[in-house]
Amino acid sequence: MTTKEKQFAQTITEHKGTIYTVCYMFSKDADEVNDLFQETLVNLWRGFDSFEQRSDIRTWIYRVALNTCISIDRKKRRSPSVALSMDINLFEDRDEDTKQIDMLHQRISRLKPFDRAIVLLWLENLSYEEIGQIVGISTKNVSVRLFRIKEQLKQM
Repeated sequence: MTTKEKQFAQTITEHKGTIYTVCYMFSKDADEVNDLFQETLVNLWRGFDSFEQRSDIRTWIYRVALNTCISIDRKKRRSPSVALSMDINLFEDRDEDTKQIDMLHQRISRLKPFDRAIVLLWLENLSYEEIGQIVGISTKNVSVRLFRIKEQLKQM
């Protein structure tokens, strides 16, 4: 294994939770989340040499993961597919907390991809400044958009 491969493997090991969190916000299906994760890894590998370290590695990983998931989500919406499913999920947890989490996840998934990305980063407890750096908008714009997104979620 080369030095670059070792550095990449270590970086992914340290930040795989971040990548999975982003992927999970774009799908709740385990297979699809894994596909998004794999596609994100491919894009991270492709850009690993060009990462200039002008920002934190975590910020760069968020940006690549979000862009990957948003791109795949757009393609998926353009060409919808019919999902095969069972009538019952034997592993489904139906307590009140789970129902509320499912409801929130459903509402968030109805947001536009950019807004979904902002909510995801906010739920990850990132500062408005970090969110702005990741998505490419000002800190004030993050504040305004989050307020509007929260209002939109309440109306759903």
